[in-house]
Amino acid sequence: MSIASEGRTEESGPIIGFLDQITLIANVVGSCLIVGLVLLITADVLGRNLFSAPVSGVPEMVSLSIVAIVFLQAPQALRAGRLTRSDGVIDILRERRPVLANGLETVFDLVGMIVVGAILYSHWPIMTRAWERGDFIGAVGNFTAPTWPVKVMLTIGAFLLALQFLARILRRYSR
Repeated sequence: MSIASEGRTEESGPIIGFLDQITLIANVVGSCLIVGLVLLITADVLGRNLFSAPVSGVPEMVSLSIVAIVFLQAPQALRAGRLTRSDGVIDILRERRPVLANGLETVFDLVGMIVVGAILYSHWPIMTRAWERGDFIGAVGNFTAPTWPVKVMLTIGAFLLALQFLARILRRYSR
């Protein structure tokens, strides 16, 4: 059984089940942001072309939202086995040497946790500073938006991603 199909089972216990639910909620929030961006960009294009009145701040909102969307949806992509990577070698090893394949998958997950942990470690002060200082994007008098909500979403998404890497390891060895 692959990790992707393991991620859909509820055999892992209530804590991992709760993590999966929170991960799914983050994914839905990311999807809602995508829909919001589509509506915002559509309104901007229509306003620009029909009324010569573009919506203020669309480029800023798009640039902020893309980062939030990626980090909110990455944990669900990992959980569902849809994170981009090459599985050719692992699939062959899983058939011929399953213990080695599990070991390599665990190394992948541990490295993923370390990388995401480094992102969290370096991002935390940036997020807290944005909150404390009231950092914003845009031009005063035209359009401004605070940056801290996106930085919080990035932190939540990265934290969920690290936990999903850990959950993969736990699922793998709890069978």
